[in-house]
Amino acid sequence: MPTPIKIFTLSTCSHCTQAKEYLDERQIPYNNVHVDFLSGDDRTQVIGTLRTLNPEITFPTIVIGDTVIVGFRRDEIEAALKECNMGTEVQVATWQQP
Repeated sequence: MPTPIKIFTLSTCSHCTQAKEYLDERQIPYNNVHVDFLSGDDRTQVIGTLRTLNPEITFPTIVIGDTVIVGFRRDEIEAALKECNMGTEVQVATWQQP
């Protein structure tokens, strides 16, 4: 079973977009939490969780297994993925003749 990956993001954050695109290009599944789209108790609960992971509450905050990465840090993301035995090579669809 793959290691769960969670990304806490803001919809207006360019670094958040880069981090998601990076994982999408590699076809690595993740759970995205748009913090700015939450309200009420949901937002309070997520901010509390985020504060324990990243006391500065900056974005993106990426959780890969037991590793917390603050910001879009490609090398740290790759290292965490390798540690969890998840490939980081770009997956490219291959064309096959019908």
